[in-house]
Amino acid sequence: MEEKKHGLQMQGRERLMVSGVEDVDSFDDDKVMAYTVDGIMTVRGAELRINRLNVENGEMEVEGIIDGITYEDGHKSGGGFFSKIFK
Repeated sequence: MEEKKHGLQMQGRERLMVSGVEDVDSFDDDKVMAYTVDGIMTVRGAELRINRLNVENGEMEVEGIIDGITYEDGHKSGGGFFSKIFK
């Protein structure tokens, strides 16, 4: 099985494409928290929205005013937001 790689591509501060996404834990207008193959990634900003999410391919697209991106070590434990919805 091919290992997913994590990467970011940002266009200005308005659009972020992410690869290597395993799940989304939570999101609102100010924050998107996602599990990636490299740890927990948090995107902070304003008017944030997830335009596209495909966990099979590990891809996510976020739009809005992006102020920062941070990482924490760790892996998902009980499943994220979308895992809970689709149980």
